[in-house]
Amino acid sequence: MNMKKIVAVIEKGDSEGYGIYAAGDSVPVVGYGLTEEEARTDFEAVMAEQAEYMKEQTGSYPEWKDAQVEYRYDLTAFFQAFPFINASEFAKSIGINPSLMRKYKNGLAAAGEKQKNLIQSKLTEIVQKMERVKFA
Repeated sequence: MNMKKIVAVIEKGDSEGYGIYAAGDSVPVVGYGLTEEEARTDFEAVMAEQAEYMKEQTGSYPEWKDAQVEYRYDLTAFFQAFPFINASEFAKSIGINPSLMRKYKNGLAAAGEKQKNLIQSKLTEIVQKMERVKFA
């Protein structure tokens, strides 16, 4: 069975906390919470409630009812979720202008697809390197 996947984007909330929405128009669901975990729980609960509502209205569940959710961060939420990562130093280490990275962090600029792919690639390299670390 090929299970459908929904991409859910985690973003910094308007004042504090987190918001999560389904990318594209595939699922009419949003979740909110003061913590990322609260927002994920809310998103999944609202998704289940929305599926039940659609069944009541149409007689059948939507195709995404049992879909797997793949969470992704926008850059602002990434730095909020991992506050110990210094945006300027991270930018220097991956070859991006630190001032631009701080703008991404603060939501003052949006990274394009090419830039997001570069950041993702470099972050993946860092994570792989860190997975090899063993303390004596």
